[in-house]
Amino acid sequence: MVSAKMRELGTKKSTIRTIFEFGRMRAAQVGEENIFDFSLGNPNVPTPDFVRDAALDILQNVEPSAVHGYTVAPGNPNVRETLAASINARFGTNFAGKNIFVTSGAAAALTICLKALAESGDKFITFAPYFPEYKVFVESVGAKFDVVAPRPADWQIDFDAFDALLTADTKAVIINSPNNPSGAVYSRETLIKLTDMLKKRSEQFGHPIFLISDEPYRELAYGVEVPWVTNFYRDTLVCYSYSKSFSLPGERIGYIVVPSEVADFDAVFGAVAGAARVLTHVNAPSLWQLVVAKCAGKSVDITPYERNGKLLYDGLIAAGFECVKPQGAFYLFPKALEADDYAFCERAKKYDLLLVPGADFGAPGYFRAAYCIKTDTIERSLPLFKKLAAEYGR
Repeated sequence: MVSAKMRELGTKKSTIRTIFEFGRMRAAQVGEENIFDFSLGNPNVPTPDFVRDAALDILQNVEPSAVHGYTVAPGNPNVRETLAASINARFGTNFAGKNIFVTSGAAAALTICLKALAESGDKFITFAPYFPEYKVFVESVGAKFDVVAPRPADWQIDFDAFDALLTADTKAVIINSPNNPSGAVYSRETLIKLTDMLKKRSEQFGHPIFLISDEPYRELAYGVEVPWVTNFYRDTLVCYSYSKSFSLPGERIGYIVVPSEVADFDAVFGAVAGAARVLTHVNAPSLWQLVVAKCAGKSVDITPYERNGKLLYDGLIAAGFECVKPQGAFYLFPKALEADDYAFCERAKKYDLLLVPGADFGAPGYFRAAYCIKTDTIERSLPLFKKLAAEYGR
């Protein structure tokens, strides 16, 4: 009567959402102030004033049909030109409006790219730890999903393991830097080695292996470079969102960059447009297209995230946890205190510490803690982490 696969996806929530909903239930029982919810990557830094001011100015002064009406599917042409110019100014590129496809956030950008590229028998590769929805997205377009095992020492790439997975049916590789859940940023050295390998294998297999760079956390980096990937590899599609940088996760606005240098640009951009069409992506929200164009290139204050990350990292290390210090995003990915990360996260609930098991991110034995929450909540959680660690003899 209905698609069994779709029913399964619709009725079986992600572990992250399940833990978040458990937290809402517990808050009703014991009080919001007694719940230490590290489950969801929902930005707690307020949306910048310049975003609010831009939205109000547009609503008050721009002709309503331009604010609320349809745009062409790839996005308002003036917006696309503005976004391209902003990217060029920051990263030394040479994009134009024709290289930008405006989307309803990074999830839409990513699923559109996957749908645009996938053909029968294709596989897509990513690196653990990875955002769990990647598997759902890839399998939804009928492709195979392969995962390179993690390198926990620094969460960079295990190139030997990667090379073993690269085959002639590899259509694309997905990277996410700064990374959810580890907070790692792929170094320039890592990206050069990765793209050199892709160039070599593309030549060997006789077809391009695309690189999809998922970048919603690009601006959330703490004193490290986040290299612009198209400067290393021509067959790159960049997926971006303003959800994290401008604290706009509910507004769903982002874009895809399709470089002119990509193999058969017209075909790829056409496939992106076609994929958006079948995914009911008529156009990204018109108001928010205008807002992000008006705010393009403006910087935001990420010190609250940096402060929270240091506070939580230092506190967990002092309590006896092992963790690689995050370089970006707003997640910590420590080692669980027992091999079964699900059991560990269940035990943490005794202290109303809500953590996400690492197995969901392809890295069993670890857990994710999102520190995009109130600093006071982190401060009050640290004695509870110490009590939890003490149960394991730490």
